[in-house]
Amino acid sequence: MIDFNVPPYVGTELKYVEEAVAVNRKICGDGPFTHRCNEWLKEKTGTTKALLTTSCTHATEMAALLTGIKEGDEVIMPSYTFVSTADAFVLRGAVPVFVDIRPDTMNIDEEKIEAAITEKTKAIVPVHYAGVSCEMDKIMELAEKYHLAVIEDAAQGIMSTYKGKALGTFGDYGCFSFHETKNYSMGEGGALLIRDAEHVEQAEIIREKGTNRAKFFRGQIDKYTWVDAGSSYLPGDMNAAYLLAQLDKADEIFDDRMRSWELYYELLKPLEEAGKIELSYVPEHCTHNAHMFYLKAKDLEERTELIQFLKQNDIQAVFHYIPLHSAPAGLKYGRFHGEDIYTTKESERLARLPLYYGLKEEQVRYIAEKVIEFYA
Repeated sequence: MIDFNVPPYVGTELKYVEEAVAVNRKICGDGPFTHRCNEWLKEKTGTTKALLTTSCTHATEMAALLTGIKEGDEVIMPSYTFVSTADAFVLRGAVPVFVDIRPDTMNIDEEKIEAAITEKTKAIVPVHYAGVSCEMDKIMELAEKYHLAVIEDAAQGIMSTYKGKALGTFGDYGCFSFHETKNYSMGEGGALLIRDAEHVEQAEIIREKGTNRAKFFRGQIDKYTWVDAGSSYLPGDMNAAYLLAQLDKADEIFDDRMRSWELYYELLKPLEEAGKIELSYVPEHCTHNAHMFYLKAKDLEERTELIQFLKQNDIQAVFHYIPLHSAPAGLKYGRFHGEDIYTTKESERLARLPLYYGLKEEQVRYIAEKVIEFYA
């Protein structure tokens, strides 16, 4: 069976973990490996501050706290996203307001956002699906016009850019994921990117259980204490050590995934040209990170048959999100603004093919061959 995903492993992870345990003797949060990951992210993205977190979910929760989201506020986002995008704000008592997506990129339709803005709207949450950027110029223009915060869900977006600038660095906050299924992994983990320096201290306080512990360890105060509401969003340093091994080889992992992505595209392009399937679209001003390779079948029935056919040929292909607005919790906590023209229809067509670091060329060719066989 060709698995859909295999967690990345470059070979130095255990050496780094051992160093954290036996040499540094520091395995709790904010140890040497955490700091090195933070610095790598800051340097790579150009953000003002990067803080490793226990998950992208927790990074988004931190962003909600930092933005002051409270009960009754509204937050605009796509319905085609993972549950964490909405959960972070629902936990604060806010209402997710879902708008339709673009059928080409599967991202939020930037032209549908303005009509959904009300006096209760506090933030826009663009989700960069498959590591392909939303139209950030338009979104930032709307945010400035209506004085709204922007929190980028860049869970899939590390190493991707929009007009040459790293995803996660446009909005007030950007959120990365280092889950097992992502390009770079620490099992469970994430990071919060902070654009404006004036929000850094508060972010450190929230992340450190509401204390000013970070200032204490920098020698800025002689003792630390509880100064605000917060929680524990720090990953252990062993997890950070595991991640740093992969960040050290980030370009190698990127190139490996991109080779697989481009080969898929080359082999399946004739099927698209024949009108059998649709392939993902990457706007010219965007660079993506080969986070996923997907195709779109004619409809739900055809996609189901395709996934089953691939399974019979020892290939694990999957579909993605059930739109949040149609989920039980989505019906309870949120609302859809406007018409669902593309969200449900396009999500029912989309199938994801195996893509991970170390996927062999012959495996990609075999998978593409079976997709072509299905449509033949």
